Amino acid sequence: MTQEAPPRRRHRLPGDPRPEDRLARILRVDHAGEYGATRIYAGQLAVMGRRRAAVAIRRMAEQEKRHLEAFSALVAARRVRPTALTPLWHAAGFALGAATALLGERAAMACTVAVEEVIDGHYARQAESLGEDEPELRARIEEFRGDELHHRAVALEHGAAETLGYGFLSLAIKTGSRLAIWLSERI
Repeated sequence: MTQEAPPRRRHRLPGDPRPEDRLARILRVDHAGEYGATRIYAGQLAVMGRRRAAVAIRRMAEQEKRHLEAFSALVAARRVRPTALTPLWHAAGFALGAATALLGERAAMACTVAVEEVIDGHYARQAESLGEDEPELRARIEEFRGDELHHRAVALEHGAAETLGYGFLSLAIKTGSRLAIWLSERI
């Protein structure tokens, strides 16, 4: 008769967040990120009207709305406090979306590429850190990560990389996105 090895436990070091605190950070930041994404697309659509790229942006916005609904339900079910920065993300997300749309369709799509590249890495790290501890949440994050990668591909198909000053615009948006993630996890 073969004995099964005992389940491998992760050892916490002093200063490591408790598992429930780590989970709260994940839910808080993902909820904030999906909220911010809906605001970016709202800003872009407010400026773009019926331009060609608006159809693709509306589709992406609908997916982000479903992501937000899922994280809103998880935040409520797990009794996690949303970020206190929601009012800031409300305004900043809309402003980013509107500003990039004012620069043109390609710039709006460049914004999507930059944000989705940051989110891809963010979701990948989260899924890995969850391991098998939270299989349903991990599956949800991986599903949403796939949607975000699809948004990136759509934006590239719409000429995002051809935006004048693409490298600078992308760097600025990625930096802002990383800062928003860091702040939303903590505040």
